[in-house]
Parts: sequence; structure tokens; C-alpha cells
Amino acid sequence: MEANKLIRIEKSKINHNALRSVQTGFASPATHYAEPRIDLNSVLIENANATFYVRIGDNAFKAFGIVENDVLIIDKSIEPIANSLALVTEGADFKIHRFSKKASETPLQIWGVITYIIKSVKA
Repeated sequence: MEANKLIRIEKSKINHNALRSVQTGFASPATHYAEPRIDLNSVLIENANATFYVRIGDNAFKAFGIVENDVLIIDKSIEPIANSLALVTEGADFKIHRFSKKASETPLQIWGVITYIIKSVKA
């Protein structure tokens, strides 16, 4: 992918608009249950068979802006490109690696490319 190129998320073709009922008097307090939920799987996942979620258990990846309780969405079918983050294995350990434009001196065992980071707001 070229530098500074934006990736557009296509709007879901599913209609998420709730039908409004015609009523008189006070609205029911349960009307919010009629609204459909947005399915994050359909919005964030391109290849469901190759996508995994990983919850981070500590602050070891703080240098990448990834902290405890964040959730990584990882796609194993994507090839890493310059400036992308990937989950790699070194022995029995998982590490996060940022790819640069130049080739890495050491061969990496790429487990998958991080496509999204869902941030935790827990204190």
C-alpha cells in the first residue's frame, strides 16, 4: 500500500435504521431495544477464516501504543508492508514487530498482521 493512502471502510449494506412506530402518549422506555446493533465483525473483518483476536495481558508493547487489556485484530492472510505491525514469534514468545521499508536482517516467523487495535479504557 502506498504511503498516506487511506483505506475506506465500506458502509454496511445492512440497514441499521430502526423503524419508528406511530404512537400517542408517552414513549415506551424499552424502545431502544428495537434498534439493531452494528456488527463489528462485518465492519472490521475482511477474511473471517484467517482473523483472530488477541487480548494483551501486560504493558510489554507500550512502545507501540498497545497496553494491557487492548484487543488486537490479527489477519493471517495479509502480507506485511512498510510501517505495518505484525505479531511474530521468537521461540515460544510472541512479539510485535513494525516493518520498515528495508528488509529485516533476521528472518521473522510472522503469525499475522495487526489490522486494528481496540483500545481499553479501563483504569
